[in-house]
Amino acid sequence: MKKIIIAISSAMLLATSAFSMDIRPSIGISGSMGVYAATGTEKNFNNGYVKESFLIDFIEEIGFQFVEKSNINANSKDTKDYKSGVWTLPPRLVMGEKDKKKYLEIGESDRMTLKFVK
Repeated sequence: MKKIIIAISSAMLLATSAFSMDIRPSIGISGSMGVYAATGTEKNFNNGYVKESFLIDFIEEIGFQFVEKSNINANSKDTKDYKSGVWTLPPRLVMGEKDKKKYLEIGESDRMTLKFVK
């Protein structure tokens, strides 16, 4: 078994994302987690949020087949409109002490969890 880590660089998505997979002779199951972009967002991911359709298309283009998604990491309190993007929320809290209590109450970002096979 060979472990391959495919990093979807910030140059590609302008967001940080990691994609890990165990490959056996042509069989593998992989998971990806990204941060949901607001509805209507185009391909401007400077704020760290990514459109689900873009991420699925991108991963399928590199040879994986989308299987299913889960909302296990969803967070409806995330409004996705922060000046410092997704990094405003925990665990990063880039705003420091400014409105820290508010951001801690929101919690981590609204995340998608996707499953792919190859």
